[in-house]
Amino acid sequence: MSGQLKEVRNRIKSVTSTQQITKAMKMVSAAKLRRAQDSIIQMRPYAMKLQEMLSNIVSNSSGDMEMPLAEHRNAERILMIPITSDRGLCGAYNANIIKLTKQTITEKYASQNAKGNVTILPIGKKGYEFFNRYGFKVVDNFWNVFSDLRFENVRNAAIYAQDAFLKKEFDRVEIVYSQFKNAATQVFKVEPYLPIPKIEQKANTKTSDFIFEPTKEVLLKELMPKILNTQVYKAVLDANASEHGARMTAMDKASENANELLRSLKISYNRARQAAITTELTEIVSGAAALQG
Repeated sequence: MSGQLKEVRNRIKSVTSTQQITKAMKMVSAAKLRRAQDSIIQMRPYAMKLQEMLSNIVSNSSGDMEMPLAEHRNAERILMIPITSDRGLCGAYNANIIKLTKQTITEKYASQNAKGNVTILPIGKKGYEFFNRYGFKVVDNFWNVFSDLRFENVRNAAIYAQDAFLKKEFDRVEIVYSQFKNAATQVFKVEPYLPIPKIEQKANTKTSDFIFEPTKEVLLKELMPKILNTQVYKAVLDANASEHGARMTAMDKASENANELLRSLKISYNRARQAAITTELTEIVSGAAALQG
């Protein structure tokens, strides 16, 4: 019986220690989430307006101007950019990104050889490790962006995708990431990146008309790459905030589960202790009765 009590005591000590770690990790993630949330909230309206403006210009173009980044081709060679995290312990966050990437490859590009014509440019260590392990063609230059999250580092990945598209190494580029809503909610999305998507004009709706100064060609040549770089940076900031939100939620749930487990273990410990005391009292009474007899 004493061995059972010792085992339960050790388990209680172990769960208590784990609970202290999960609470500390929750507090760290909450602090990081605040900074990441502020960054994406400030960035999102600017990036979305730029993206909308670029799509409008491409959609309303008369076709007399050459825009190689908006050239639609048969999707034979695909580049997928899944944005995962560098660390785990954030629930199903990374698994959902990887699952959505594989699902997109299977459903949209089933006619192509999935591993032959689809290349992965992972941002984040978890995605890099997974796709590298399972034999996908992987661009391994940009997976460690989160170790030094700055616009310059993210821009390098965006420029690589743009140059590869212009060289016709890829016919389509898509970004897989999680859009941050709040600490408990992330929306996992597949967003077309290249060629620049056009906005379908609805019937009886006015088209956007822009006045260009200087000329349209000069502005688009200068602005188009910058807007595309901003689009990738916005997706990375969304993913960064989503990661910290998912980890904070996961650690909070882990702390709650530890409380329930501690409650159950303490009940088991008290029962075992009560049984041990009862057994000892019975032995004492039996011994006293034997001496009197």
